[in-house]
Amino acid sequence: MARLLMTTIALDRRHVTLLLPRFPPSFSPRRCTPVRPFSLSTRSLSASLVMASCGSSSTKEVPLGIDPAMEETYLSQSKLLKEFTSIASIDKAWIFKRDSGGKGSQAMFSISQTNLLANKRRKQILSAHISKETDHSVNFQWAPFPVEMTGVSIMVPSASGSKLLVIRNSENESPTQFEIWSPSQLEKEFHVPQSVHGSVYSDGCFRRSLNIRFEGISWNSDETLIAYVAEEPSPSKPTFGGSGYKKGDSADKESGTWKGQGEWEEDWGETYFGKRQPAPFVINIESGEVRAVEGISKSLSVGQVIWAPLAEGLSQYLVFVGWSSEPRKLGIKYCYNRPCALYAVRAPFSESKANELQPKSNVNEDSDVVNLTQSISSAFFPRFSPDGKFLVFLSAKCSVDSGAHSATDSLHRIDWPTDGKPCPSANIVDVIPVVMCAKDGCFPGLYCSSFLSNPWLSDGCTMILSSVWHSTQVILSVDVLSGSVSHVSPNDSGFSWNVLTLDGDNIVAVCSSPVDIPEIKYGCLAEKTTTSYSWSWLDVSSPIPRYSEKIRSLLSSLQFSIMKIPVKDVSNCLTKGSREPFEAIFVSSNKKNDTCDPLIVVLHGGPHSVSLSSFSKNLAFLSSLGYSLLIVNYSVRNLASFFSVSLFTMVELGNFFPEAHWDLVRKHCNLFQGKLGSRDVNDVLTAIDHVIGMGLCDPSKIAVVGGSHGGFLTSHLIGQAPDKFAVAALRNPVCNLALMVGTSDIPDWCFVEAYGSQGKTSFTETPSSEQLTLLHSKSPASHIHKVKTPALFLLGAQDLRVPVSNGLHYAKALKEKGVEVKIIVFPNDVHAIERPQSDFESFLNIGVWFKKYC
Repeated sequence: MARLLMTTIALDRRHVTLLLPRFPPSFSPRRCTPVRPFSLSTRSLSASLVMASCGSSSTKEVPLGIDPAMEETYLSQSKLLKEFTSIASIDKAWIFKRDSGGKGSQAMFSISQTNLLANKRRKQILSAHISKETDHSVNFQWAPFPVEMTGVSIMVPSASGSKLLVIRNSENESPTQFEIWSPSQLEKEFHVPQSVHGSVYSDGCFRRSLNIRFEGISWNSDETLIAYVAEEPSPSKPTFGGSGYKKGDSADKESGTWKGQGEWEEDWGETYFGKRQPAPFVINIESGEVRAVEGISKSLSVGQVIWAPLAEGLSQYLVFVGWSSEPRKLGIKYCYNRPCALYAVRAPFSESKANELQPKSNVNEDSDVVNLTQSISSAFFPRFSPDGKFLVFLSAKCSVDSGAHSATDSLHRIDWPTDGKPCPSANIVDVIPVVMCAKDGCFPGLYCSSFLSNPWLSDGCTMILSSVWHSTQVILSVDVLSGSVSHVSPNDSGFSWNVLTLDGDNIVAVCSSPVDIPEIKYGCLAEKTTTSYSWSWLDVSSPIPRYSEKIRSLLSSLQFSIMKIPVKDVSNCLTKGSREPFEAIFVSSNKKNDTCDPLIVVLHGGPHSVSLSSFSKNLAFLSSLGYSLLIVNYSVRNLASFFSVSLFTMVELGNFFPEAHWDLVRKHCNLFQGKLGSRDVNDVLTAIDHVIGMGLCDPSKIAVVGGSHGGFLTSHLIGQAPDKFAVAALRNPVCNLALMVGTSDIPDWCFVEAYGSQGKTSFTETPSSEQLTLLHSKSPASHIHKVKTPALFLLGAQDLRVPVSNGLHYAKALKEKGVEVKIIVFPNDVHAIERPQSDFESFLNIGVWFKKYC
């Protein structure tokens, strides 16, 4: 059995022995701290409502924003939402080296849990020993307690599992802390000052991220060097004193002086505000020396750095993804339509090793950065095969070429030079090309948001990855030599699956549904032939996640199905794919009632995205209040892996045609101008009529909720179908494109959505009056005079994607015309409104608002 640490902790003069993970980087169980007195503001809605269950006396004054008639509803719903919120999430996993004989291995699982009072997410690690039994079953022996990762920003084990890197980013100007752990103790600790670099980028270290961009941490093959991406050091700023400007740089705290602002630095928009340029660095874990990677243009923002295979006698190279800031930086969060390429550059520290192997006269290699993917507009998530013979990467060229934020991905391969020296003219092989129009039931194309750090099976050419397939997420195997794609996860349940890590040729995954909390599953390799693999899936008894009997009972009373919604008026559909049904996920009670439960229509953002049949604590909360849910995957059905073309912007039409036919594609796209706010609206209304026709919905009790473009669609619906909805809730909604285009970090989005294929070329920072008029005509604001539905607005004041002014102007205009409106602004939240207290208060208010009117 793999080693676990035995630790004795004194508790009330008794001793308790705990089984802790093999890496203990000061991750001791939380110490018991005396409870301190605290005060509650009447504005602290989340905390006060949660604490109300502790038996506090009745208040003399109703807190701001709470309807006195609904105070008991606030109380009861807050208790229920608190129970859902406390459910832990399974985020990531790592498998360490297997026992001798290959019968067992050790895993660490990253789990997170909301801490409402601290307004943070607790990050914890739980260890398990995995052993194979003679009856082909698998046994997980779990550590008795998780260990909280207080203050840890990043944790990355080495490939051998013998070392663990822990990074602690400071929240001020203090140095960044690097720790190197062995299985039993802290081996090295280094403090890297801000003068070397700022915080290390950590987009998705502990949590599955849909938007990993700049994060990249990679151990080299002998585990002595670590490459990573961090903020460049702060540039020097002008110094002023009593006599004016002072020449040269001076200490920040020099008496009688102050620092000026210097020139404004552009950033990558939403969630990246104030973060400095991402750049690659390498640290030597023996000496602690840190070196910047040299030779990279300042116009490139670097991410996803990995080590290239080491060739004898040559300096070692790094491969990274680079995003150009020319002509300017546009918002990159959730936006796969930003051009990027793979580059190779010589790594620091490697020249000394090359000198040892080769005469000095032969070591002067060209240090220029090499663009490895010049012939393709997008390349990211680079992964070398285990033998180092080829480099595989993902491409979002359909998004870049069309302007759509997310479209069908493609997978590509480059054969790595045998001499180890990168080549700018390397041939790019299509492994999985863009799927143009899949047949019913067949592979719909690749929609992949991330790769495992080591996605390879033992044959060295088969990758395991997760991808969207209609309204579900599935696990696929891909042979990168033949291009063969196979479905790995069960495909008959409607559940969504996500791969966490690989245990040799076995798979550790998590699966869930809208009514089933995520569970760990173990895929045992059942059969292996020269051309294919097959797995049998086993349930894993796991202590995570735990939830109350009340939650278990509520979820057991629910059911879900994935509906096919026929398209209305197919005569207007110009392609075969656009005539295919779109999908909606329907969640309802499994108890037979004489009357229908009220319905909440749930609309995703994007619009180039998809709602998946995975578990959502917030949506499960709304279902448990007695509502049915209709989660509509509207309009952009090809982009959401429905391989059919919508009529509203249809920049994604190019996904159906070979690269050579792009001119024809653009001509067809021009036919779809002016459909924004009509085809997506019609899809949602069609889905609602479908469930009404099936007798699953009371037409007089329909609520609608959406955020971002889902909020855009929600406000369009209550304007265009004012008698259809009893109540609405909008989270950071797009209400007026003419206002958004001058304030958003993605002004190009406004043009592409309104103009279709012409939007990419007609985009300008100074739109004409005619363009502004068109943008307004496509906006919900153009229908505001018809709105009468009570509307709740939930807005993040730090939102750079859809700035708070957009929703505020629209909401105040509704108030002006007498519509019932409630506005909550979260002062420290960005577009997602995902800070724990804000998320809690947001969905609590949605539940109470809907109960009031529906």
